[in-house]
Amino acid sequence: MRLISHPILCNYYVTYRCNATCSFCDIWEKPSPYITLEDAERNFSDLKKLGVKVVDFTGGEPLLHRELPELLKLAKSFGLITTVTTNGLLYPKRAESLKGLVDMLHFSLDYASKEKHDTARGVACFDTVMESIQLAKSLGERPDILMTVFEENIDEIEKVYQEITLPNNLVLILNPVFEYNEVETGPSLSSSTLDLLGQWAKRKNVYLNEGFIQLRRDGGNHIDKPVCKAGSTTIVISPQNELVMPCYHLGIETIPIENDLFNLYQSEKVQAAITMEGRYDACEGCAINCYMQPSFAVEMNKYWWKALPSTLKYNRIKGTWKHLFRLH
Repeated sequence: MRLISHPILCNYYVTYRCNATCSFCDIWEKPSPYITLEDAERNFSDLKKLGVKVVDFTGGEPLLHRELPELLKLAKSFGLITTVTTNGLLYPKRAESLKGLVDMLHFSLDYASKEKHDTARGVACFDTVMESIQLAKSLGERPDILMTVFEENIDEIEKVYQEITLPNNLVLILNPVFEYNEVETGPSLSSSTLDLLGQWAKRKNVYLNEGFIQLRRDGGNHIDKPVCKAGSTTIVISPQNELVMPCYHLGIETIPIENDLFNLYQSEKVQAAITMEGRYDACEGCAINCYMQPSFAVEMNKYWWKALPSTLKYNRIKGTWKHLFRLH
């Protein structure tokens, strides 16, 4: 049963450029411009009219955009909830200008070991994440630690939890790795790993959408009966100011926005693409978290029920209900 019929999330790629070279991501390989304030302001207005609640400023590394504070201020002036996930390299330099502008601030950290984390990210960023945590807290921010979980780092969760998140009273967000295109992410998560993640979902100050676990047990999205609602829940905007359909990772078509996102989204061409959400051949087996999260939120099914406890838990921990639909 569909509960919400309009898009609730915008994944706004402010640039594809990145100052890290993570092995499980290929975005950093792409040349890219930066979005402009003028385009963003028009798009925020249209996003608000379309019913979008949350804008995830993503990339690449979003802190590479020199006007990110101005972009965040614009988004908030339209009443939009803002999220930013960063590798931490630039946060110490940008922290003061970002203060109070990011509703959900996530620092990426995959290991409790400096050597292992820096190796996985292809750049020395562990120390700046540690510095960023303390700096953010001193500014009154409430950052989360976002940990991408692989088979090879499953044993690191305990260390990150005990040594970093609990002592700093942070939420640990566990993000199961997903495959896309030809990016090598290592072996798929085993049944025993999924069992262990299910146990972690019950721990204090840990957020893990249990719908992600169930989806992986079910073999991901199936094109004959898709759970993915990426096209109708999530608006993806590229650094070139294009609408990316049906999602960034599949990226079958990019359509220039040309200053009118509202009417473009409602056009016959875009609506036709939306009817194909989760039904393309490449959608078979997909379990991409950033599209499944909003998909679970808008349709009452077993994934909605699986996701509900963790969503309520996160909002209880953070002391606010405005983050109902989106965790990156």
